[in-house]
Amino acid sequence: MLRVENLAKAFHDESRSGRVFAVDHIDLQVDEGEFFTLLGPSGCGKTTTLRCIAGLESPDAGEIVVDDRVMYSGTRKVAVPANDRNLGMVFQSYAIWPHMNVFDNVAFPLRVGKRRRTSKAEVTERVERALAVVELDQLAGRFATKLSGGQQQRLALARALVIEPALLLLDEPLSNLDAKLRESLRFELKRLQREQGITTVYVTHDQSEALSMSNKVAVMHDGKVSQVGDPFEIYLHPANAFVADFVGTTNFIEGVVEHRDGEAWRVRTPDGHVMVGKVVDTEPGDRCMVSIRPEHIEVSPGAGIGLNTFAGEIRTRLFTGEAMMYQVQLGSAQLSCRTPAALRYPSGTPVSVHLPTRHAIALPWTQDRAMAAAS
Repeated sequence: MLRVENLAKAFHDESRSGRVFAVDHIDLQVDEGEFFTLLGPSGCGKTTTLRCIAGLESPDAGEIVVDDRVMYSGTRKVAVPANDRNLGMVFQSYAIWPHMNVFDNVAFPLRVGKRRRTSKAEVTERVERALAVVELDQLAGRFATKLSGGQQQRLALARALVIEPALLLLDEPLSNLDAKLRESLRFELKRLQREQGITTVYVTHDQSEALSMSNKVAVMHDGKVSQVGDPFEIYLHPANAFVADFVGTTNFIEGVVEHRDGEAWRVRTPDGHVMVGKVVDTEPGDRCMVSIRPEHIEVSPGAGIGLNTFAGEIRTRLFTGEAMMYQVQLGSAQLSCRTPAALRYPSGTPVSVHLPTRHAIALPWTQDRAMAAAS
């Protein structure tokens, strides 16, 4: 449904003496009916990518094809205007008309531009259908400003759906809502997308949103795509240290890859050897960062030592309701560990920490992640 090839967009930056790529020659492919998320920190290029697809930014190079229709091509000199692309877009701000009621807000796209010839009966039918999809059909006569934040965002979504878009583009639509409402609307958005079969591109910096809602996730960093995969692959098998660190929480332990030992790899660290289940883009003799998630680390009382088991001491602890979070000091390394709330150990308790081989991954060494691990 969507193909992006070699897309590039640069902006002038006086502080860096020239043009800086916000989107640096990226490739993406989104299948029909897929919920595809662009995930990354502020300034990584995800919103600029979405705006290029929508036609709100003019790329410098590349090609954008939606449903076999070329929307932009630098080589073929094609640039379809935004209002001719038949794409629905919902922004972070609701962008609704305060002087119109709910019905007229949704009907607005059908009453302007090329769609202004839509018959009154068809406008009514399509608006009522869109409002029913987002469960606002009982509020059609209410002024938009009298709606709650969640209702206003659903209104913005209905306005995007009423044109029956080939592609739905969502730019952090839940970020202005409180945590509880954000969670409930995640379920609604996912339900709506699945029931309607709408191909959707979703932009967010929220890892939990990306993991819980998406069929596929593209993690972006400095204008490039670091990894594309389904949520399980992104979380459990990160391609590099940036993805491991940004998507969720992880621990990094510096080491050197030694050799393969059966199904695992042996890594030398300052506090002893660690067996890891997977190595990524590293060879024997290479420096690496061993990544392991806090919830995968096994903590038990006592100071046992063995294969992938180290003696440590609990420095600090936090109770989060459903779990206990611990900072455990192991020689030169400090690890974050998450255990069930029933396992409570006071600060200063000697513990043994086991790193299951299947959950430990050796990733290429990077300076910034090494500094983060040291701190």
